[in-house]
Amino acid sequence: QVQLVESGGGSVQAGGSLRLSCAASGSFFRLNTMGWYRQAPGKQRDLVASITSGGTTNYQDSAKGRFAISRDNTKNTIYLQMNSLKFEDSAVYYCNADAAVFGPYTYYEYWGQGTQVTVSS
Repeated sequence: QVQLVESGGGSVQAGGSLRLSCAASGSFFRLNTMGWYRQAPGKQRDLVASITSGGTTNYQDSAKGRFAISRDNTKNTIYLQMNSLKFEDSAVYYCNADAAVFGPYTYYEYWGQGTQVTVSS
């Protein structure tokens, strides 16, 4: 159906930058909202940023001004540029997508396998 493959995670010092990518592949009619979530050990998975197919973005308060989400609809790919990283940004980052799979109007939610981001202070 839909596979989401993340890349770009890694280790960085506080104040550094990373760029995450998530490419969607498989059989689907269209992708609607896509986004990035993160989950630190012992915590719930929270939205970091999302972007609609039309380019409307939404950010968690802690990401505003530091992170930027973008999207290339021709490649079915989203990106998360993360600047001024902090220790508390350390988490597994998951890509999420709403995809119309069995028809053009019914959407299902899909998740990537996650990519680790570690920020050292």
